Order: sequence, then C-alpha cells, then structure tokens
Amino acid sequence: MRILHTADWHLGDRLGRIDRTDDLRRAVERIAAYCRDERADVLLVAGDLFSELARPDGLRDAIRHLQETFGRFLHEGGTILAITGNHDNEGFCQTLWHAMSLASPASAAINHKGAIGRLHLATAPSLLRLPDRRENFDVQFLLMPFPTPGAYLTDEPSHRYTSLDEKNRHLLAAFSRKLEALRADAGNHGATPMVLAAHVSVTGSQLSTLFRLNREEDLVLADELLPQDLTYVALGHIHKPQFLAGRSHVRYSGSIERLDLGEAQDTKSAVLFDVNANGLVGEPVLLPLDATPIYEVDIVSPKEQLPTLAERYADAHRDLVNLHIRYTAGTDSLEEILQKLDKIFPRWYSRDWHESGTLGAALTTGDNCRSKSFEETVREYLGTELVNHAEEERDALLERAEKLLKEDS
Repeated sequence: MRILHTADWHLGDRLGRIDRTDDLRRAVERIAAYCRDERADVLLVAGDLFSELARPDGLRDAIRHLQETFGRFLHEGGTILAITGNHDNEGFCQTLWHAMSLASPASAAINHKGAIGRLHLATAPSLLRLPDRRENFDVQFLLMPFPTPGAYLTDEPSHRYTSLDEKNRHLLAAFSRKLEALRADAGNHGATPMVLAAHVSVTGSQLSTLFRLNREEDLVLADELLPQDLTYVALGHIHKPQFLAGRSHVRYSGSIERLDLGEAQDTKSAVLFDVNANGLVGEPVLLPLDATPIYEVDIVSPKEQLPTLAERYADAHRDLVNLHIRYTAGTDSLEEILQKLDKIFPRWYSRDWHESGTLGAALTTGDNCRSKSFEETVREYLGTELVNHAEEERDALLERAEKLLKEDS
C-alpha cells in the first residue's frame, strides 16, 4: 500500500488582508497530482483540513474544490483518511461526518473495516482497517484527532477542571488512554501493519512559533508514550517538516503552504511511503511543494530605496510581504510612498509606518516639540487600525473619514 502523508491544509485561511484560497488550492492540486503520478492508494491528512477563519460559504467552496480535485482519485479506488485538528471547526466537521455516514451507510466501517474509494473523516479517536488494493493484507490506521473535551473527555467528571493547566492534564491523560486502547484493539487483529495519524505536539519536535496558539494552550505528548511497534507515525500540528529522534518513520509532514512569517524559511513537502504485509518498505520519500515567498521589507530612506525597489523585487507580484515604512514629514509624501509600494508588492498583507521627525527642532521656545495635526493623527490611526480589513471596506472607511475631515475644517 502506497500512502501519501500530509497535514495542515488550513483551507479558507487568510493572512492579514490577503485571502489565501488560491495559494492553498494550488498546493492541494499539487497533492492530487502526486497521488496520480506516484500511484498512491491512500492520502492521509493529519489534521487541520480547514481554517478557523473560513466562513460558511468558504467551507462550501473548499469542499466543492476537494470534490473536483480528488474525484478521479476516489473514483479509481483511492482513499482519503483525514483527522480533525485544533483549527478545524469541531461542530462543522462532526456535521460533515454524520452527513457522509448518512449518505453512504453501507460504506461505513463495520468491525473497523473501512471501504476504499471514499473519504473517511475522524472527529474522535478511531481504528480503521483498509485492505490493500493489490495484495491480500490490511493496514490498520489509528486515527487520533487533536485532543478536545468534546472528543476525549466523554465522561462527565473529566469536564470538571478549574484551570487551563488542569484541563490540559486531563486531555493528555485521555489522549494516552485512547491511544493505548486503540493499540490494544489493533493487536487483536493480528500482526498487521499499524499506522498512527495524530494531530498533537510531541516532545523532541522543533518549531520556531506555534501557529495561532500560545504555548500555554498547546498540549505536548511525551515521545515515550508513542507505541514503539508502529509501522509509521503521521503527525500534524507543527508546520515545519521533520522527523523525531532520528526515526525517519515518526515525522511531521509540515503544512502544504507557508502560512505566516514564522514559516518564511521552511521548505514544504509531502511524505510518500510504502507498506507491505511485513511493515515499512524502504525509507519515506519527500515530495517537494512550491511555497509562496513571505518576507518583510524595511523602507528607511524612501527617496533612495523606492527608485530601485521595483527592479530588486521584479517577481514580487505573488509574494506575501510585511512592509515597515519610515518617512520624513515635509520631505516624503506618505501617500505616494504607499501607492508605489502597492504596485511593487500588490500582495502585502500588513504594513505600518512611522514618521521619523528629522526636520529639526521646532521654531518655538521652551520644551515644546512639533505635534501632529488632528488630520494627520486621524489618518495615521485609521491606516494602522484598518490594515487587516478587506480592501473595499478599508477604502470606503478612509473615503468617509476624508469627507468628515473636510467638513470639520
């Protein structure tokens, strides 16, 4: 059985004012092409299929795109296994799971036996056995979504916690118990290959930043709690591709796109591996994914930098850019600077500016210094506050503010 491991798709995501739909769809289509070209049997998505920022219409469009992109793969007998992550909307994914089960009750797992040629979405700890399409053996998949109270703390007393730390301890303990129970259940079916898919942090993993999650909220599973006899461990949650403690079969595939500035230096990839009746065949192989460049640009001397900026960043039309601008009032026109930067970096996702105040001392006595006018203060405040709003909304608000300023003057 040939399996393609990936994770952290975050369909419907945004970065600042930029909708990432097109970037993410290109990555998804590349995954589908790998499924076709590498003749994969199973596509294993280890959590965070959708973004928490996706609106209902965005989720609907994302599912439609998945149908169009993977329709042929499923029709030809390929199978998609996915688990929920911490960014997936738990209620939406459970509704989707129920809808799929209702639409295809005969294909639902019976005695843990899963049907091929369809999508299986695990919103709670699950054991699923899939038959190989060419040889007479099964692979058992231990599916462990991100530990949430709704999925793991099903007994009433476990819901009683008085702090975040206590809640996390309950969840980690429940995760360990569920994993041990699945492993024991899998053992009852004989010495078949076992693949674990989990969306969780594991000790020993390396990351620069957590994606929209602080360290106090994150759950970190001790590496030694992972069963040692697993054929492969497909991890999601950490966006940087890596394998743990020198074990190439225990790895994070990483996200399919660079999702914020913390991933600027990451290379993106999916992982392809083969399993036969005796276990892992050879070493997992990395399949590269083209990722969108993301970086910061500092403008500290507009008159010197702007004339050469377009040439230096000639291919920046696709790049995601965070702009930091320092200008001198009376010497530089902030409006012209922003207009020129808009043309060079049409996909800037965030920007800020600061007036350097290098005009010298004001011609006044005492300790007074030059202060900004009311109009300047309003424009600067709105420019900063509206940076992450939709472009149409921001322009409308700025236009309205200008009318009010003119009326007031």
